[in-house]
Amino acid sequence: MAADGTVLDPRARTMTLIAALLGWLFDGFEMGLFPLLARPALQSFVGESGEAAVGRWMGIITALFLLGAAGGGLVFGWIGDRVGRVRALSLSILTYALFTGLGYLASAPWHLGAFRFLAALGMGGEWALGVALVMETWPDRHRPLLAAAMGAAGNVGWILVALVATAVPVTTGSWRWMMLVGATPALLVFFIRLYVPESERWRRSVAGGAARPVAEILSRALVGRTALGVALASVALVGTWGSVQWIPLWVDRLTRGEQPEAKAIAQLLCALGAVAGCLVAPLLANRLGRRPSFFALCFASLAITAVLFRSLPESYDARLLGVIFLTGAFTGSFYGWFPLYLPELFPTRVRATGQGVCYNAGRVLAAGGALVQGQLVAAFDGSYARAGATVTLVYLAGLVLIWAGPETAGRELPP
Repeated sequence: MAADGTVLDPRARTMTLIAALLGWLFDGFEMGLFPLLARPALQSFVGESGEAAVGRWMGIITALFLLGAAGGGLVFGWIGDRVGRVRALSLSILTYALFTGLGYLASAPWHLGAFRFLAALGMGGEWALGVALVMETWPDRHRPLLAAAMGAAGNVGWILVALVATAVPVTTGSWRWMMLVGATPALLVFFIRLYVPESERWRRSVAGGAARPVAEILSRALVGRTALGVALASVALVGTWGSVQWIPLWVDRLTRGEQPEAKAIAQLLCALGAVAGCLVAPLLANRLGRRPSFFALCFASLAITAVLFRSLPESYDARLLGVIFLTGAFTGSFYGWFPLYLPELFPTRVRATGQGVCYNAGRVLAAGGALVQGQLVAAFDGSYARAGATVTLVYLAGLVLIWAGPETAGRELPP
């Protein structure tokens, strides 16, 4: 073990990274499930002609998912700081796998909302724990590449679910089987418990006594960083969950549901773009600095969503698909940037809780964005484009907020 607490054994480090990447991949798969099956699933409950009801329930269920993820980031982050990263990670994965699978039994929209909320508790926890575990077991010099890999892994999950849905189109009569596929991450827990070592940095940080993570991240010393992290995450998450995640529903509407594979193709292209963005963003942050890179990502996201929602005719064609790919690249790039920056804001003893609260509390505001999008779709006579054009103005806030944060490029991870 190195002086900073990182694990020197290459096999142990590799097992840790594999577990985190698989956890993030399955996170992406779970999150990608609902945008694809939402419209046919909700239509099976409210009827083929209820577009306004579909939009309203999509907003409600998305908001419940985001609130659950916010709660999971706090609860499982706290567990990870108290009893260890590995045990908490295993529990979080079991939670989201179990309740995703139970979605197969839903017989009303509120059932889907309840199961999505409970599954999100685990997904919110897995994000914080996976990032903390990897960043604490690998040397600091690898952080940009690790952040890129973790951000990309989540979007690979989106790609996998889109490929599955392309091969077997999701319709009002076939959406339930996808929920059972979403239960498969439970198998990952056995791998984690057998092969993944606990973070030595965490062991050292709590050697003198149990951590009090919630109290500490809200203390005078750290509350400013906590508030900043929440604000930055909110910008990206509101833009994504309040608008970009609705692209498959929009495409399904444009094709009148007559091309069920179209929404999967749109999600696939958006996810492929996000993989590219996640790989580039942390490397850009390492070269330009954390603050200038976040500013650039916000500017690019604002520009591309303006093209997507304000400039293109509402028709399903190659031009639309090309802009969807670029939208995924720019708006998805934040999810490679956050695994690099958020761990740098907090000391080891409270890192899982701190970054979990920042990222997942941002989902609380994103839940509001999703509800607003749902209401805007109804108010704009079913126009997903006009609603999306309004919600994505949130990136303007990111252009300003980032300059209130510390520049952490070139610094070691806090002990």
